[in-house]
Amino acid sequence: MPGLASDVLAWTVVATFLVGGLLWPRRRELGKRMLVGGWGLFALFWLQLVPHFVFVQKSFVEGIGSLLAVPLCVYAGYLLYGGRDSLITLSRSVSWMGLLYLPFETIPAITIAGATVPAPRTVLIRVVTGQTRWLIELLGYQPTLVPGDSGVLNTFKFVTPEGHVILFSLILACTGLGSISIFAGLIAAVDAPWRRKLRALAVAVPIIYALNLARTTFIALVFGKQYMHWFVDEVLFLFGDTDPYKVSFYLSDRVVSQSLSVVALVAVTYLVLRQLPELLGVVEDALYVLTRREYDLGEALDLPRRAVADGGQPVGDDGTADPSNER
Repeated sequence: MPGLASDVLAWTVVATFLVGGLLWPRRRELGKRMLVGGWGLFALFWLQLVPHFVFVQKSFVEGIGSLLAVPLCVYAGYLLYGGRDSLITLSRSVSWMGLLYLPFETIPAITIAGATVPAPRTVLIRVVTGQTRWLIELLGYQPTLVPGDSGVLNTFKFVTPEGHVILFSLILACTGLGSISIFAGLIAAVDAPWRRKLRALAVAVPIIYALNLARTTFIALVFGKQYMHWFVDEVLFLFGDTDPYKVSFYLSDRVVSQSLSVVALVAVTYLVLRQLPELLGVVEDALYVLTRREYDLGEALDLPRRAVADGGQPVGDDGTADPSNER
C-alpha cells in the first residue's frame, strides 16, 4: 500500500483545494492560483500511485485510470488558469472528497487510557466483511473467517477439493467508500438547497453500498470456489502471475467487477442528476476535460438546469419556487 509520503501528499492536495475554494469568493486571483496549484499536486499524487496499481494491485483499470489522471489534472489546472471559472466547483469537490475519504485511509488506531480505539478503516472493513459473510451464507456457502495480515478479521478462507487453501481479504477499497466519497464530494460542492442535496445522497449512497456488497460477495465466491478458472495461461501472462488459482480472482475482480463498476457509476450519476440538476455543469466540465468537447447534458438527458418545484417553477437557492422562471 502507498506509505506515509503518499498520505502526506494526499492531505496537501486536499488542503490546497480547500484553501483555494475558501479564498475564491473574496480574493479570486489568489484563490484561483491555489486551485491551479492543487490540480498540479493532484497530478503528482496520481503519478506516484501508478506503480502501486500496476505492479502491486495488478489492476489495469486502476493503473490506466491513474496514468490518464495525470495529464487530465494538468489540463484542468490549465483550463482554470486560462479562465474556465466553472471548474471552481469541480475543484472544490475534490477537497470534500478527500475530507470524507482520507480519515479512513490515514488515521491509525489510537490508545486512550489503556484502551485501543480502532482505526476508522478497521471499523468499516469489519462491517463490510460481516455483511458480505451474511450474503455468502445466505447463498448456501460456509467459508471460514480468519484474521488477515493486519490482524483484522477480514479474510475468507476457502479450501478446494484438492486441499488448496484460498484466502480472500477485504480491504478499504472493497468497502465502496471511494465511490461514495466521489458522489458526496460533488453533491456537497454545488450550490443547491440542502434538502435536495440530502435527497441526492439518499439515492447514491444506498445504491453504491448495495452494489459493492454484491461485488464483494461475487468475487469471494468466484475466487474461493474457482468458478472462473478459464484461459489460465493467457490470464496469467496478461497479469504477470504464475499462480493458477488466482485466475478466477483476476477475471472476477479486475475484469468483470471493475468493468461493471464503470457502468454502475454512470447509471448512479444519471439518477443523482435527476435529483440534483445543479450537478450538470460539473459533469459537463469533467467531460470537457476528458474529451475537449462541449456537451449539453441537460438537453441530451431532458433535464432542467435547476430543479423544478411542484408548481412548475424552477427552484431557487433557498428551496422555494423562483418566479423568474429561469432554468
